[in-house]
Amino acid sequence: MSRQTGPLVRRAGEVEYDTVDAATGLRKGVLVGDAQGAPNLAIRRFVIEAGGEVPKHTNEIEHEQYVLEGEYVAGIGDEEYTVRAGDSLHIPAGTVHWYRNERDEPGAFVCAVPTGDDEIRLHEE
Repeated sequence: MSRQTGPLVRRAGEVEYDTVDAATGLRKGVLVGDAQGAPNLAIRRFVIEAGGEVPKHTNEIEHEQYVLEGEYVAGIGDEEYTVRAGDSLHIPAGTVHWYRNERDEPGAFVCAVPTGDDEIRLHEE
């Protein structure tokens, strides 16, 4: 773990995106996190490609999300919500959630989480 001793400006071109293996059509880039010296919070950007799906799962940590672009379905608990650019979500720790992009264009959101370990558990239908 590195510690940032001052402010940080990270350019978009410096962020690497990885495919998320447990999902279909999902990529994740860590914008700011532990590796950049942020000791308390991480900000990640996710892209859900057209037709992409993220299976039902839980996280041990809470997370807050802000939809940047597109439109997709976010399932939280027993409810499904169609979310669009400008919408915000709060997903409490341990809450089952999932995503589905039924559109022809990708959707994207930023997600803020506490730094540290997080256990992700997939849930059967």
